[in-house]
Amino acid sequence: MHDLKIEITADGKVEILVDGYKGPDCVELTKWLEEQLGSVADRELTQEYYEEAEKEKDEIKLGD
Repeated sequence: MHDLKIEITADGKVEILVDGYKGPDCVELTKWLEEQLGSVADRELTQEYYEEAEKEKDEIKLGD
């Protein structure tokens, strides 16, 4: 399951937590939001970032 959690603290700091994406997909997912909010002050990468992203597999079956 994929989750995106956005928290705005009392001092106006925005924290984005991405769960369920492996590899750099999480950074790509939040890129548009980061661009709208301004510069990124800090980025903490989770263990999932360092795992290999799951690739979709297409199965093609040709005639018997």
